Amino acid sequence: MTPLVFIDGDQGTTGLQVRQWLAARTDLRLLQLTPEHRKSAAHRAEALNDCDVALLCLPDDAAREAVALVRRPGVRVIDASSAHRTAPGWVYGLPELEAAQAGRIASARRVSNPGCYPTGALALLKPLVDGGLLPVGYPLVIHAVSGYSGRGRAGLEDHEGAGAATAMPFQVYGLGLNHKHVPEIQQHAGLAHAPVFVPAYGHYRQGIVLTIALHLRLLPTGVTAARLHAALLARYAGQALIEVQPLAQDVDARRLDPRALNGSNRLRLAVFGQERTGQVLLAAVFDNLGKGAAGAAVQNLDLMLGLWAARPLEAGDPFHCLPAAA
Repeated sequence: MTPLVFIDGDQGTTGLQVRQWLAARTDLRLLQLTPEHRKSAAHRAEALNDCDVALLCLPDDAAREAVALVRRPGVRVIDASSAHRTAPGWVYGLPELEAAQAGRIASARRVSNPGCYPTGALALLKPLVDGGLLPVGYPLVIHAVSGYSGRGRAGLEDHEGAGAATAMPFQVYGLGLNHKHVPEIQQHAGLAHAPVFVPAYGHYRQGIVLTIALHLRLLPTGVTAARLHAALLARYAGQALIEVQPLAQDVDARRLDPRALNGSNRLRLAVFGQERTGQVLLAAVFDNLGKGAAGAAVQNLDLMLGLWAARPLEAGDPFHCLPAAA
């Protein structure tokens, strides 16, 4: 029987994108509530227990409440909120995190979608920590700029609503240094200490550039930009949705466009090195609503339903092969 999927919260930014990407699919069915029933606990509970997979695109507290409403043992859950990303009993939904992760997701009953920023940070950090190239106690500082859609409806209203002309062009936030993504990054990268995380929003709709600066003198002896780059290449060899750009050293002309992969579930990684100063910059570019949210949810859904390898990918599909690097 064709699997039945219920998107709880399909009117938010992530839920709308998921619904759009699933709407034309014939290998699954969508269970949708009428507008007057979307906020009805009884109707939501019924839908949550009638479906094969419940995909939660809700705020954290609402996601916890939705999970509590699931009574039927056969229902599998993908939570796109941050409520369960470090919770016991939940499989972390970043398929490329390590070799066995996609298999864990495929067999899981409960999957927690990764956060948008952690997706880029972990894709860069995890292979280096696993390979012993980056000490678990390194004093990491992570900078990231997202499109305003990362704020959800509030961001869209500020930048596309009546007051858009006065919207801030750039806004750094999380200045209390306790952003909710920090425990997620620390746990899944295997870090001994919480990294400093400095997020920001720009005056553009979607897309992320995330960077992590490293000093080679603080890394194990013999670690170079080339070795860091080689570790990323080795980890993501054969991963169609992750591209590692050629190593760039002593090059000032390069630019990173946060919008380069918008509308896709793709991730582009880069390593920049300066031999004179012994400095390295790790970088990730991806769509905060794609690989950072909705795309990851659809990828995890396909893995759980056994549809990932079977579904043909055509040109124009957000899961199709990567475009050439700019």
